[in-house]
Amino acid sequence: MKTLLIIGAGPGGYECAVRAAKAGLDVHIADRADHVGGTCLNEGCIPTKCLCHSAETLEAARAATALGIQADCSSFSLAQAMAHKDQVTASLQTGIHTLLSTPGITFHAAEARFAPNNPHKVYLGEEELQADYVFIATGSLPKFLPIPGAHTPGVLTSTELLQLTEVPARLCIIGGGVIGLEFASIFRSFGSEVTVIEYCKEILPNFDTDIAKRLRTSLKKRGITFITGAPVTAIHADETRNGELHVSYEYRNAVKDLLADKVLMAVGRGPNLDSLNLADAGIDFTPRGITVDAHFQTSQPGIYAVGDINGICQLAHAATFQSYHALAHILGEVEQDTTPLDLIPAAVFTTPEAAMVGLTEEAARTTHSDIKMGKAYYRANGRALTMDAAGDGLVKLIATPTGELLGAHILGTHAAELIHELTLVIRLKGTVNDLRHTIHAHPTLSELILQAAEALE
Repeated sequence: MKTLLIIGAGPGGYECAVRAAKAGLDVHIADRADHVGGTCLNEGCIPTKCLCHSAETLEAARAATALGIQADCSSFSLAQAMAHKDQVTASLQTGIHTLLSTPGITFHAAEARFAPNNPHKVYLGEEELQADYVFIATGSLPKFLPIPGAHTPGVLTSTELLQLTEVPARLCIIGGGVIGLEFASIFRSFGSEVTVIEYCKEILPNFDTDIAKRLRTSLKKRGITFITGAPVTAIHADETRNGELHVSYEYRNAVKDLLADKVLMAVGRGPNLDSLNLADAGIDFTPRGITVDAHFQTSQPGIYAVGDINGICQLAHAATFQSYHALAHILGEVEQDTTPLDLIPAAVFTTPEAAMVGLTEEAARTTHSDIKMGKAYYRANGRALTMDAAGDGLVKLIATPTGELLGAHILGTHAAELIHELTLVIRLKGTVNDLRHTIHAHPTLSELILQAAEALE
């Protein structure tokens, strides 16, 4: 029986461990007992979505009067919202521990490091394990800007922000990516005065520009301030004013200063490499992550790196499916894996939500000589209006002149759910006509997809 060691019990680890055990491998998985589920469960996707739900519920209660409902929103307890978050996280951790008790899986509550000159020998705390195959799935860690004061007290990572028990009066967020915007949306609902400072000219640089601009407009209407095209240069605390934070940034050839009670450093995440002893084991890596081939195999045969650790795509579902592909590779079943690993939907759980799959308009114009676009607006959709959720909502489809769907982009309520119909169409090489000839129930938000297909020119 072949032995598989998985280092890291996040989405790239525990899901694959179960599948590998069912395939007949002797599976070992190593991580801290209190960290099963990885970044996603403990410091990322799940905790933030809990707070998103608290924020959305609070916003709905505030708007309830217009619907004939009298709701008292005079008080909000961040500590209670955090307690709910912790309860959900603990429940899911219990479920993962149950999964890891599947026959054929041995869980090691230990930090792993490779032995020198032998990548198939791994130290698990005081234990030593020889494995035929190793999957490295240790995830990522928050990055810090290389500026003076980056580690000043009160400058927080996303992990630390998830431990607050009081809402900061003034929150400065450095970085207008997914993490920064979700926390901006959450804490604005909770009552913070929120300012987002972004180095690039627009927020969400990896998203379609139409969606990014509309989302920024929507969030500005909610009272969030955006400063774009502005590199942050320094942070310092004023000890004469209870540690008030001064965030210095460059804007239009001038140095400006922003005052804040807390600062969130949301400038991306880097691979969690340090404790693995990769160099001595002969495993190639760069600051962006471990170097892998098309099957996620490293420079050492039989050693694979999946998820955030390889720097390809920092999404939990990407890690899961990368690990499935790597497993298929060691089982000799890779030809049966038809999952398009470059077709990965992404979502931002702000209010309103944003989601995308496939090519942006900008990318499509660089790869295709001609494209067509169709748009549908939430304000013209009956279900959106009944939900009081029209706002700046938009569905945008991008296709070739022959109708092959290249990309889909949504801003609005339930965007993260709606995107999957379009993901499937692109995966199956479907066309806009396929959407036009698919009956959508009325009244639903999904009709927006049909309307965007009908509007394609």
